[in-house]
Amino acid sequence: MRLAALLFAGFICSSCSRKPPAGAFAKLTEEAVYKILAFSPVNASAQGLHKYNGHEFDTDLDNLNFRALQVQRNYLVELHKRLAAFDKAALTPEEQADYDVIDYQIGLSLFDTDVAQSWRKSPQSYVELLGSALFNPLVVEYAPKEERYRHIVARLEKIPAFVDIARRQLAGVPDIWAKVAKEENDGNIGLVDKTLREAAPASVRAAYDVAAAPALDALRALNRFLETDLPHKTRGPEKPDWRLGPDQYATKFRMALATDRTPDQVLGDAETRLREVRAAMLQIATPLHAKWYAGHAAQNSNKEDDNKTIAEVMDHIAQDHSTPASYFDDAKKDLDEARAFAASKNLLTLPQGGNLQVIPTPEFQRGIYAVGGFNPAPVLEPQLGAFFWLTPIPATWPKARVESKLREYNAYNLRLLVIHEAMPGHYVQGEFANNVQPPTRRILRAIFGSGAYVEGWAQYITQVMLDEGFLANSPELRLTLLKQELRVDANAILDIRLQTNRMTDEEAMDLMEKSTFQEHEEAVAKLQRAKLSSTQLPTYFAGWRDWLRTRDQVRTAQGASFNLHDFHDRALKEGAVPLPSLARLLAKQE
Repeated sequence: MRLAALLFAGFICSSCSRKPPAGAFAKLTEEAVYKILAFSPVNASAQGLHKYNGHEFDTDLDNLNFRALQVQRNYLVELHKRLAAFDKAALTPEEQADYDVIDYQIGLSLFDTDVAQSWRKSPQSYVELLGSALFNPLVVEYAPKEERYRHIVARLEKIPAFVDIARRQLAGVPDIWAKVAKEENDGNIGLVDKTLREAAPASVRAAYDVAAAPALDALRALNRFLETDLPHKTRGPEKPDWRLGPDQYATKFRMALATDRTPDQVLGDAETRLREVRAAMLQIATPLHAKWYAGHAAQNSNKEDDNKTIAEVMDHIAQDHSTPASYFDDAKKDLDEARAFAASKNLLTLPQGGNLQVIPTPEFQRGIYAVGGFNPAPVLEPQLGAFFWLTPIPATWPKARVESKLREYNAYNLRLLVIHEAMPGHYVQGEFANNVQPPTRRILRAIFGSGAYVEGWAQYITQVMLDEGFLANSPELRLTLLKQELRVDANAILDIRLQTNRMTDEEAMDLMEKSTFQEHEEAVAKLQRAKLSSTQLPTYFAGWRDWLRTRDQVRTAQGASFNLHDFHDRALKEGAVPLPSLARLLAKQE
């Protein structure tokens, strides 16, 4: 399929249709939310939508065959026409924000189907969907364990047909995507053959074993296909490229970041900010360097010597780190420490109770989540809890690789990771999002909301924690945050330059290791991540800057009455709307 020019023209035009009746927009929103969610039974079930229009999702896998995808595409095209019939300016501020979320979601979905064509080019999308379909019922207690296992068995029975669709449709796949898909599928095989089997209740074990045998055969056949058959399905003399290219990237960038800024504008800001942060790091590092490296000769003021000063200080900081055995326990202690500080400073209203679990990152997700991640509570069943994933250090790694990982996520950076992913970062934001009313708006903004809002919040609130004096204003922690900000700046630079074919692998590694002081292991994992996804890495930089900008706008408007706690609560109660929409919503509340 090719992208229809008429389709994307619709995203920038307005409609001259007659005015829809009162309440029509709310009805359209409700229909769109549930209809789009229902296209993915695995996601619907994971979000707490177990039935819809008489269809049960807990036992189903997504239908990713071409005809089914065409049905979804046709619905989205028609939905956009109906959306364009509304005069956006005549809607309430909250409805205008919902309009933006729906509009961007339609655009991204159609881009994926027509341009990116993940159904044809992305084996990891099939692999990760299977992993989620089997893993979620294991860890999310939405029903008694025996019933959840019957759902797992039903999904296992559907795996051979699902894999057949993948093998039939996949072609023109970049080598790195096939490699990572196989690695993640090894995780699926382990999940089925060991983790799920060992945890199966006695009452369903026999049924599980019967369903698991052909499912495992299919998963192993998928691995053989990825290694041997798939490379021969490539068409044309050139190898498939994981890059989107300038034009396609610019289109996706605008919708994914919900912004009117161009990639090059964001790139310019990120490169400028990188230089500013390096200067700030040198200012903090210089007295620490004099204390820790007093015997070193005086250094001249040039980039190479500045790099050495900062790098040696960061090297000293990195020596304080966990062991592979203590890594998880240290993260849990850091979680308690961050919660206590946020509460003591009254930064925002913190969730009550223990609705968060710290668990190892599922193996089928470790290609993209090499460090960790956050999986929010089901939006329709928030009481079931959220998960902070922390990727364990493999026992098979050589000592040097283990040390590189632990040095990167040292005692200070592990704290920042915990703040970002959990407290008061993603977890707290997710808990607020799960209280948005009405329920339709909650689902819309939680599942289809702005990535820049979500990632920007986690980066922004980490800075706030340090600005408020976390860890007694430790210069080591501030330097580590600045190093993290360099990584955020580099994330945007990498994504934009790599995806638009303006950076080589060597230049990317040089940027990360020499200009942003990342450990080799971290840089290797980030380069792989940049090749597996597009437009996600810049959400951290763009979102962080826009959160700061929004706060400054509100502070200016309120003057002496500005209260940080109230700003945070008000902003989080809106859910993950595009940040320009958030600024407008908060302005309307004045």
